[in-house]
Amino acid sequence: MELHFEQSDTEFYTPFAGLAFIGHALNKKTSLKKSLRKIKKRHGIANIDLVRAYVGLLALGKNDFDAIDTLRHDDWFQQCMGIKQMPSASRLRQRFNEDATQLIPLIEESLAELLIELDAPLTPLPKELDRQQHIPLDMDVTPQDNSNSKKEGVSWTYKHFFGYSPIMAYLGQEGWCMGCELRPGSQHSQNDFIPFLGAVLQRVRRITQQPILLRLDSAHDAEDTRMAVAQHANVDHIIKLNPRQQYTSKAWLPKFEAAKVEWHELRAGKHYATLTINHGAHYGHQRLIIKMVRRTSDAVGQMFLTPDYELEGWWTTLNEEEYSDNDVILLYENHATSEQFHSELKTDMDLERLPSGKFDTNDLVMCLGALTYNMLRYMGQSCLLGPQSPVRHQAARRRIKTVMQELIYQAARFLEAGRRKILRFGRYSPALQVFMGLYPEKMLC
Repeated sequence: MELHFEQSDTEFYTPFAGLAFIGHALNKKTSLKKSLRKIKKRHGIANIDLVRAYVGLLALGKNDFDAIDTLRHDDWFQQCMGIKQMPSASRLRQRFNEDATQLIPLIEESLAELLIELDAPLTPLPKELDRQQHIPLDMDVTPQDNSNSKKEGVSWTYKHFFGYSPIMAYLGQEGWCMGCELRPGSQHSQNDFIPFLGAVLQRVRRITQQPILLRLDSAHDAEDTRMAVAQHANVDHIIKLNPRQQYTSKAWLPKFEAAKVEWHELRAGKHYATLTINHGAHYGHQRLIIKMVRRTSDAVGQMFLTPDYELEGWWTTLNEEEYSDNDVILLYENHATSEQFHSELKTDMDLERLPSGKFDTNDLVMCLGALTYNMLRYMGQSCLLGPQSPVRHQAARRRIKTVMQELIYQAARFLEAGRRKILRFGRYSPALQVFMGLYPEKMLC
């Protein structure tokens, strides 16, 4: 087959028609256009146009400031994001460097506002696991590899590379991002954690009054953390035990033997038992669950000369009457899902290596990434789970990469006719019908 290549002088096509919803959500479902006016500028591009431009880039999976130069003459990008004056790469970088510390609090406030305005679904934990059906709230640190760079704040992380260690917070089984704070790579997870926790819980309470189950790893096993959580009503927690010197299998084995615990078989040569210790404190009742695993042989049946013991534990406020030890352990295991959310932000949205040498600017980039992530997540939950969605395996949610592939990168022709702006899709567009359901009727042409 012989192909001929031509370029139209008048017709305009776009490979990312799905960006229309990102502009709609940013401009219609947040008050950023109004709130960003608080940052006074006597002249130059409006702050909201800078945010619109960069959020559009992030929705395309790009974080480099230079990528905006390839879109400066793209009529569709400017129209769908509502940009009145397109910035250059250098101007975008310069203004973010100047105003990052003022922009960040305003963007953070929009995280809850967006979910409220979109009436985003908030799925509690399944009833068979959690009788009270708490809404899960997972917080964790996820190191970003920024090796071989001289960016401000880059230092040695616990993952044994140079980079940053941002802390993230995700709400519900959907994984809505409720907080994203960039930190130097060497900063300990517990350092400045309490203010972050308080800010996130305030945003959560703007969205829902349902009971919350906060899940944290062992880096946050501290009296200050448990005390801070107790100050918030209707918030329970499960915090992984940090196995300090007093929590060793050698020290706790006599207590297990004295309590005459029942050992349960996991496989031949591997058994486990649990023990609950109740702790009374001035800020409320706490419960410590200790799990001991005893191995007398390895997975292939090779016997050990002496048994091998392994200890782990969890602090929780869930009561014993409704939640057994095994229930609490299973509820904490679901905390691992947050690792997938980290992956989507860092990999699917290309936020592993950050674009600026300035720490505050990179903090702003991560904050805008969290806002864009929520928009993309909403698109996936609304369009890619129903019977009319493109053929995919059954799932409770779709990866951000899938949302970009199926919805953002939709090809269409952009034209104007009779004073109307029209986005014309091809005859075969698998996700078009469900995609159009995101918009009010008056927007459909």
